[in-house]
Amino acid sequence: MADVPAKEGKYIYCIIAAAEPETYTSRGIGARGDAIYSVCCDGLAAVLSNSPVKPHSATRENLMAHEIAIEEVMKQHTVLPVRFCTIAASDDQIREILQKEHARFTDLLDKFASKKELGVKAIFKEEVIFAEIQNKYKAITDLKASIISLPAEKTYFQRMKIGEMVEAALKTEVEQLKHEILRLLTPLAVEVKINSTFGERMIVNAAFLVEKDAEEKFYRCVNDIDAKHGARMKMKYVCEVPPFNFVNLTIKV
Repeated sequence: MADVPAKEGKYIYCIIAAAEPETYTSRGIGARGDAIYSVCCDGLAAVLSNSPVKPHSATRENLMAHEIAIEEVMKQHTVLPVRFCTIAASDDQIREILQKEHARFTDLLDKFASKKELGVKAIFKEEVIFAEIQNKYKAITDLKASIISLPAEKTYFQRMKIGEMVEAALKTEVEQLKHEILRLLTPLAVEVKINSTFGERMIVNAAFLVEKDAEEKFYRCVNDIDAKHGARMKMKYVCEVPPFNFVNLTIKV
């Protein structure tokens, strides 16, 4: 028996404030490359594309398509990102959603209209931090010196101990610098989201919701931190992203 084709629906990317429908150059999620456009109702609009009513896998391609569409819209509008793979039945259902959720969406758009999400990541430079630990922590230096002239087969447990001590020292260095970075940047933000770090050398992976008129001050603070610690760590500053860390609308369709 032949497969029954999936019904056609409307994949929603984000909600914006707009009175007139728009079209966009980005292509819709999935292999078909559907056009992206907006549907308006009472001063709000949903940005969407045609899509089969079926789950889209969270592949890199699909996640990028979702994000790129929102980033394009963000160039002209305050955006409320919608949760990945939210698919409505029709344009009419989209309008019903915009009417039903009008107060919630309007309040959120007002909240984010004057704010930006800024991202900060920092990671220790491997060759620098481990050399620094070797010099800074005397117990590690002394233990290494005590076994330097002994055969490797006789120093197994000592080398295991050194590894554990270096690991503990690295955690200490990470926590100390993380505390310093967050202490300096947090007062400049309205909200902060601390995300998971990856690997033992990553110091911080955070998103900051910042008033637009405070962005320059925030940027200068990031630069000051980088100037102070740049010899021992790499810092990445991201300033043009949708506010995924602070709003990710769940819409019941």
